Order: sequence, then structure tokens, then C-alpha cells
Amino acid sequence: MGSEPPGSPQVVEDGGEEDEEELSGGEEAEFRSSSGRGSLLTRRGITLRVLLKDGLVEPGDGVLAIHYLGKNFVGDLLNDGKIRWVETGQIFNSPSAWATHCKRLVNPAKKSGCGWASVRYRGQKLAQYKTTWLHKYQPSADMSMVSEEDDDEDEEEGKAVMQADEKNKNNKPGLHDVMVSRRADRERIPVRYCSLGTRDAARDPHTLVELSAFSAINRFQPFNVAVSSNVLLLMDFHCHLTTSEVVGYLGGRWDTNTQLLTVLRAFPCRTRLADRDTASAVEEEICQNLFMRGLSLVGWYHSHPRGPALPSLQDIDSQMDHQLRLQGSNNGFQPCLGIICGPYYHGNQGVASTITPFWVVPPPEQRPNDYGIPVAVEVTYVQDNFLTSDVLNEMMLLVDYYKTAPDLVQFNQYWCPETTMMDKIKGSLSCHAPKDQAYSQILEHVYSQLSNTQ
Repeated sequence: MGSEPPGSPQVVEDGGEEDEEELSGGEEAEFRSSSGRGSLLTRRGITLRVLLKDGLVEPGDGVLAIHYLGKNFVGDLLNDGKIRWVETGQIFNSPSAWATHCKRLVNPAKKSGCGWASVRYRGQKLAQYKTTWLHKYQPSADMSMVSEEDDDEDEEEGKAVMQADEKNKNNKPGLHDVMVSRRADRERIPVRYCSLGTRDAARDPHTLVELSAFSAINRFQPFNVAVSSNVLLLMDFHCHLTTSEVVGYLGGRWDTNTQLLTVLRAFPCRTRLADRDTASAVEEEICQNLFMRGLSLVGWYHSHPRGPALPSLQDIDSQMDHQLRLQGSNNGFQPCLGIICGPYYHGNQGVASTITPFWVVPPPEQRPNDYGIPVAVEVTYVQDNFLTSDVLNEMMLLVDYYKTAPDLVQFNQYWCPETTMMDKIKGSLSCHAPKDQAYSQILEHVYSQLSNTQ
């Protein structure tokens, strides 16, 4: 990794009017020898080569990324501190040169790239690594010299989104007022597990991680899973109601003889994630419901309302905690299934939510400080005969809970120009329909209650 590609790729040096010019190797060596770390490096002096030499970053394929106005660019960090754009093989001397080049492809009027605020290394902005370097080697340095461009970048992208909104308003009179705002849709770019390395407290816990396959880590899935369609329907309904993240538990049975985990019921948590005062009472109620139905706790679900249905680093740790708790003190194996539902991610295919079952494999014993490995779980979906009364009742309780919430989805708004939010939720839930087609008439009562909340 990090080696030069074959041939003679184009080297791009232009970083725009405000490019942070990279020092040559001789200039950098002279700068270090003359000043040492005791003297303050200017912003120009802290380069990718400096970060590489001091071990804050490492060369690698696909470790750099830019997300600009809905477009994604991926780059390799080379051993000499240069950047290779994966798509074309072009070589760039600095983050600003690469950022400016990529942004001009999207916005030809773009003059500079704000490279250190725009380019991310393993999910973190390069500006944060620069700040870390200063904290470590020059704690007396003025932090404003690495943070000001970060603010400029966020402000610029916000302005660009607002300008795009204004353009839509002018082109389609009236539609702007009912279209769902996509400003919150800034995509978190998933990273590969192999790029994570050892745990890093400075890493954003909301960094999304791509799922691995069991076969990719030379393992077999140690259990089979069957999920009821009513579970998916109730879970999907819950996740559609609010623009905030929701969570719930999964009830079912674990058969040690057949190694089959059957998920039979979803139990939405009618509480806010930050409301610790009511959380314990809600969990106690769910435990009682599990007991009354003769079910065991077999997993949990949560939503990524407008993002990809992939686990974050925080989700990976939470899943590992749940797995250890369910395993029990006798060390008897019982799997715990995690499910992520992404209802309003515009990368989804059609109106259906993306639903991702996953599990976490502990890191190798020789690398105990690594993150757990998130893996995709193969699931068999079982179509129920009919919509049960307790699922319908739970749906009505959810409507009642969220009807006055400020983050309730406005179902009279548009998901896309041809589809309202109400059409979207109906279309997504139809993917989990029971065999009895009368369910659609039953759900119309639920939908009418949702409409009355607007």
C-alpha cells in the first residue's frame, strides 16, 4: 500500500489562491533543523509529510476522502505525503491541491479547496490531526491557525445548500415548501474495517464502518436467524415516525439444538435516547412483556434516520456489550442480533427502508485494543399469516407518543417530487406485508391517525 502507480501519472500542484503550499523535502529538513519542535511551525510548515514522519498518519489505499455537495472522492495517501486520486490515478502534492481540483469538477467557480478541513483521513478531518500534532509538540501554539478554515468550509457548504434550495424554489414554485430538507443528509462516508487499526480516542465515534462477510474473516456464521415479517413491519414503522434516532428490543427464542435464533416480536422503546429517567421504566415494561409472552431477549434495533444503515464505532461497541450480557455468567453461547434501519437515506433503492442485520466478532486475542469486527448476518424472513392485534396496538401507542413531538415526520411533505412521506411509509411497510391482504385496510386506520397529527 502507498506505492506509486505504474506509468507517469499527472502531478497536480495547483491548490487555488489559498493553497497551503507544501514544503519541499530540503526546505522541510532545513526548517526542522533550524527551528526544532521548540519553535512554532507556521500553518504552512505542518504538512502531510510532517504527520507521516511523526506517526500521526500512515500511508494507505483509500484512507483519504472528500465529500462535497453530494459527491464523494477517495484518495490514497502515498509514502512521500502526496495524494493519489483513486478514480484517475492523478497525483496531488497537497490536500488543498486535491480538494480544489475535486471541488472545481463539481463547482467550476470554486477558487480554493480548504484542503485540511475538506479532506478526511480514516473518517477524521486532517485539520484535527494537525491540531493533535500541535497539542503534542507545540502546546503553546495558537489553535486558531488550524481551526479557522474548518469553520469556513462548513459555512461555505451551508451557503451552497441554501443556494440550491433557493434555485429549487425558483424552478418549482410551491414544491420547496413541502420537500423534505436534505441539509441533514450530509453523508457520513463509511470506512473499511481494515483501515481502522487500534482504538483511537480522537476518532469520531459516529464513524460508519462497512460490514464484512463471515467468509472474509475465514469464519462460518455460527447460528441461523429467522425473522418474522411483523417484526420488520413494526420496527420499520417506528423508525419512520421521527427524524431522530430510535431504539427498540427484539424478543424471540434460541434453540441450542438447531442453533436457530427466531425473532418473533419487536418492542419499541417509547422514550428519548437522552432521557435516562424514563429509560429504566420503559425497559422494565419490555422485560415484563417478554416474560408474559414466554419470549427471551434476543437482540435490539435502532435507526439511522437519514444515513446509511451501517454500524458506527459506537454501535459496534454497544453490540459487543449486548452480546456479552446475553452470553451470561455461565459462558453458554447465545447470539444477540443487532439490526439497523435506514428509512430516509436517499441512497436507498426506492421507497423501502434499508434494514441491516449485523453481529460483531471480537478482535483477535493478539490485538485486544482493536475494534470488534462488524459482520453481515444472513437472515431468513418469514411471512406472517396476518397482522396481530398486539402489533397494531403497539403502532397506535407509537402514534400517540410521537404525535406532539417536534421531530415528528411531516407526512404531507414530499420524499421526492412524485412521492409524499405518507406514500413512502406505505410503500416501505408493504414490503413486510402478511399473507392476509386485509392488513392494508387495517393499516389505513393507523395512517389516518398519522394524518391527523399534522
